[in-house]
Amino acid sequence: MEEFKLFEAEYKFMEIIWELEPINSTELTKVCFEKLGWKKSTTYTMIRKLAGRGILKNENATVVALIKREEVQKHDSEVLLKRTFNNSLPIFLAAFLQDKKLSRQEAEEIKKMIEEATK
Repeated sequence: MEEFKLFEAEYKFMEIIWELEPINSTELTKVCFEKLGWKKSTTYTMIRKLAGRGILKNENATVVALIKREEVQKHDSEVLLKRTFNNSLPIFLAAFLQDKKLSRQEAEEIKKMIEEATK
């Protein structure tokens, strides 16, 4: 599961790919320059690095993700929950909601998720 660990710059790069894939690598360099301020060489270095880790594929100058955003989010949330909150969802929710107010819609969505998870 370690292959899902992305540093902040890698995650921002992958967000672009998830949004635009499949994307031509030349076009990707232009988007990365516009959104991240990266030079062409930086983008190609990131492509090579993440392709080497099995996170994306660059074939025939077309870049696609090999892992889904949801897989990375699930991994990151599990790591956070385990490391910071002793794997306790109630402790996490108490800390997260301490100074927040949920809208009725948000509360209903969370309630529905809990009901689905307990079936």
